Amino acid sequence: MFRKVLIANRGEIALRVINACRELGIRTVAVYSEADRNSLHVRFADEAICIGPPRLAESYLNVPAVISAAEIADVDAIHPGYGLLSENANFAEVCRASNIKFIGPPPEVTRLMGEKDKARQAMKRAHVPILPGSDGVVATADEALGWAKKVGYPVILKAKAGGGGRGMRIVRAPEELPNLFHAATTEAANAFGNGELYMEKFVENPRHIEFQVLADEHGNVRTLFERECSIQRRHQKLIEESPSLQVTPKMREEISRTLCHCLKEIGYQNAGTVEFLMDDDRQLHFIEMNTRVQVEHPITEAITGVDIVKAQLLIASGVRLDEILPEKLEIRGHAIECRINAEHPVKFTPSAGKITAFNVPGGNGVRVDTAQYAEGVVPPYYDSLIAKLIVHGRDRTEAIAKMERALSQFIVQGIETSIPLHQAIFQDPGFRAGKFDTKFMEDFLARTS
Repeated sequence: MFRKVLIANRGEIALRVINACRELGIRTVAVYSEADRNSLHVRFADEAICIGPPRLAESYLNVPAVISAAEIADVDAIHPGYGLLSENANFAEVCRASNIKFIGPPPEVTRLMGEKDKARQAMKRAHVPILPGSDGVVATADEALGWAKKVGYPVILKAKAGGGGRGMRIVRAPEELPNLFHAATTEAANAFGNGELYMEKFVENPRHIEFQVLADEHGNVRTLFERECSIQRRHQKLIEESPSLQVTPKMREEISRTLCHCLKEIGYQNAGTVEFLMDDDRQLHFIEMNTRVQVEHPITEAITGVDIVKAQLLIASGVRLDEILPEKLEIRGHAIECRINAEHPVKFTPSAGKITAFNVPGGNGVRVDTAQYAEGVVPPYYDSLIAKLIVHGRDRTEAIAKMERALSQFIVQGIETSIPLHQAIFQDPGFRAGKFDTKFMEDFLARTS
């Protein structure tokens, strides 16, 4: 087991990793920007090192600064959390060259899955279902027109290096394509430094389903069932739950078996999430893989009893999966997560500032992952997520009841939060009945605004 781990992240995920390390007897090193000097991950780590000013590029995304901190602290490994450097293959390579273990997949695999067009082809070769689309990058608008004619409208242009909905455009007619191709290329280049696009058939109003996977360094791969992530706004998830109401035991078994075979073939290691769209015929189609721990991992932990972050640390230290997971995993009840964001619940504008009062709910089956506290400050420089509220019940009805109770007891004053929005969603008859897709929020906001 590692002696000391540096957490190359901030906020609740940094604190989450610190907690897992402490329970495993591993010393921790926090890195922080000047804006996060008084953050809880700094307070609770065994050591803390300032790596720069508030701007991400000068602190948390500054690879030389992070590596220098790791070398100064003499750590064995780096856990990247999610976001920031977690899916940066170059960072993983620098860790390897510095003889520091990167707690994640090998850089070659991260790079493969990060290039969405290549990831599609890898999944296709392993017989994981994918949407019809281009065989790779489409270099010009004319080439895109050819593929669109072959695939059939509507189609969607996606950034090869994309994520978070950027560099994406839906095309419903040939005359729209040239301008949308140019717009998607420009946005992708600005967001990711890579303007290359590929094309897929566009699924109208799909459900968003993802499968959690763990893979050790000895060729063993297991899935930890699926999560439903269809409640999202502008491709940003708001509510997740597990298991999905739409995935049958047969579907779950078939997809899991195929994924395990595919990920073993490509040499995948550590935690990851494979994302799918489900169409009207309840068929799943691969869209991308996230080569890291997900924001919503706690709901999988709730229904399986598996500590995913501890599993990451154990896998990276060489432990086999059969020493981490029970021989047979079973779904236990139902879990739901709400992402509590520091933003106006209707206007969706960011809300930074000092938190004057902060009370988190508790009770059986209620978990809150956060690094915020009363008198703490939410800086304007980073992601708006300030807490994750997770509930676990014997079934979905009980989980919803627990979530409604927990939301009513979650008090944040001094800033605006998304809590009122979550409360309104949980009152929606369609949501309560499980009748929703990725267009839910668009329709919901149109009805309630």
